[in-house]
Amino acid sequence: MTSRYEEISSNLAIVQEKIEGAAKLAQRMRDEITLIAVTKTFPVSDVHILASLNIHEYGENRDGDAVPKASAVPGIWHFQGQIQSNKLKSIASWADVIHSLDELRHIAALDKVSAARIGVFLQVSLDGAQGRGGAQPSDLSELADAVISSANLDLMGLMAVAPLDVKSDEAFEKLATIYAKFKASYPEAKFLSAGMSNDFESAIIHGATHIRVGSSILGSRPSAQ
Repeated sequence: MTSRYEEISSNLAIVQEKIEGAAKLAQRMRDEITLIAVTKTFPVSDVHILASLNIHEYGENRDGDAVPKASAVPGIWHFQGQIQSNKLKSIASWADVIHSLDELRHIAALDKVSAARIGVFLQVSLDGAQGRGGAQPSDLSELADAVISSANLDLMGLMAVAPLDVKSDEAFEKLATIYAKFKASYPEAKFLSAGMSNDFESAIIHGATHIRVGSSILGSRPSAQ
């Protein structure tokens, strides 16, 4: 019977190979791309295995699940779920990076409760659909200015999730165009968070610097408790 360590190690090797291949295809260096292992719904024992395999950046979507893991395993912890105002103080206590800011009120609230500096990505919607989060491209400047004028937040860049009914290449090509315009105005926004298990190769080809990969490394998700 394959051990959990062997399963994760094998899956991770395949993902790393795909990252290398996509980077080569895009004529990019592998070290331009940060792999975030999305550990949501998986036990802390899996995070310890990832750490032993030299993966030290982890992503969580739910504050309650993240708190015990982040306290147990040192690393860079990323929050990428939709934000609830009443959870911001707790999220700020463990998250080093937040990927899903898309409202002025959350930027102001996060700045107020942050005890240490937090890197933030502004989430942009690629289709305007409700329910998946993301600001309209026309609202990004106002959000970015709010981050820049804050006391405790650092603007890292943009984040997006490819719409379900759009081909990933088409979605990430659109994102690349939005990001190029944004970065021209905000050169400090050096990073682009895009791509998950089913589309991270396309995201890399279109400029993603941070990819958020869960099931391709850790397997089918157990049911959330």
